[in-house]
Amino acid sequence: MDLGVAFISQEKIDIQRYIDSPEEIQRLYKRTLWIVVLSQVFGGAGLAAGITVGALIAQDMLGTDSYAGIPTALFTLGSAGAALMVGRMSQRYGRRYGLSGGFIVGGIGAIGVVAAAMTDSIILLFASLLIYGAGSATNLQARYAGTDLATAKQRGTAISIAMVSTTLGAFAGPNLVGVMGKFAESIGVPSLAGPFILAAAAYLLAGTILWVLLRPDPLVISTAINKQVEQDTSSVEEEVEDRRGIFIGAAVMVITQVVMVSIMTMTPVHMRHHGHDLNAVGLVIGFHVAAMYLPSLVTGILVDRFGRVAIAVASGFTLLAAGLVAAFAPGDSLGMLIVALALLGLGWNFGLISSTALIVDSTVPATRAKRQGSIDVWVALAGVSGGGLSGVIAAQTSYMTLSLVAGILSFILIVGLCKVPGRAWKFSWKS
Repeated sequence: MDLGVAFISQEKIDIQRYIDSPEEIQRLYKRTLWIVVLSQVFGGAGLAAGITVGALIAQDMLGTDSYAGIPTALFTLGSAGAALMVGRMSQRYGRRYGLSGGFIVGGIGAIGVVAAAMTDSIILLFASLLIYGAGSATNLQARYAGTDLATAKQRGTAISIAMVSTTLGAFAGPNLVGVMGKFAESIGVPSLAGPFILAAAAYLLAGTILWVLLRPDPLVISTAINKQVEQDTSSVEEEVEDRRGIFIGAAVMVITQVVMVSIMTMTPVHMRHHGHDLNAVGLVIGFHVAAMYLPSLVTGILVDRFGRVAIAVASGFTLLAAGLVAAFAPGDSLGMLIVALALLGLGWNFGLISSTALIVDSTVPATRAKRQGSIDVWVALAGVSGGGLSGVIAAQTSYMTLSLVAGILSFILIVGLCKVPGRAWKFSWKS
């Protein structure tokens, strides 16, 4: 009992130390960013496996293109449930529990995909992809951990640092498809399951890093600081959420996710039909994933400098360009497909970082993680729709039609954002 009381007392003392010292908060903020960066390097590698070969595994097992979008839909659906779980766990117990748990579950799912490929079990494949989706949800929610202790002027940059670190693993993952395929074959596993061996190891490592190092927990400290400020202030006003800001941020996330996932999912299948080998597919997806994350550091600075809504509009224009290039690029042109998928990744990057900053601006620490998790559920469900319908649309019409439909959605996003009141284009949503 005495040890328990001593532990609780020490925890309170540690929190009070951060409450009393802005310098200590900034030191913890920087340390948290480094931990998130380290975990995201591995998380990015785990994420890339499903993007690169998920559709191809289903195509081989089912023998048709019409259901090639199912793997993306399934692991995105799994990420929806995981986003809710990670958000609620983080709100109740802290980021450390939510994020480490999500990555470990994702790693278990990747192991299941490998087992499914070895046994040629489509049921096990689908079930494992659902579980594997937890890694994707956690990979996205990790970006919020970097903002818990950031000031308003640091939030865009904090999100960027968390995301840009994903580039190393995310770009390496697709380009290791050939290597991992040969390794898989050497141990008696189908070559397409090779990237999921990498994903399992990467997700488990990311979860372990967060569990061991993310102490003290940034969300716990942020919530404690906010409560202390409310107690100390003489004002009777309480900080409240900006529902309009949350809605606009969520809408930008949802639309950019639908556009990105729909084109990305069917590009490997489209390339295969035009004679491209697995290494070429890995190259295109590698450029795509790099464009999703590598520009993040610059994007964060732009978001903090020019405003959340302005960069969200830039996202719409970039995604529109991606849809048009993908639609009219010759199927045998590797260069044009790289350009299209790179634009697709960049547009998604603009949209995600600007909308994430807007959501952080518009929420309060007491409910922030829970709200973030709920929004990520809708984002994941949008990905499910994009991934599931993309195969049907491409099979019934063409890859060109699918890309043009995605471009139209991007245009709708631009029009909607241009109707947002002028004051919301300023640096701070609550200006």
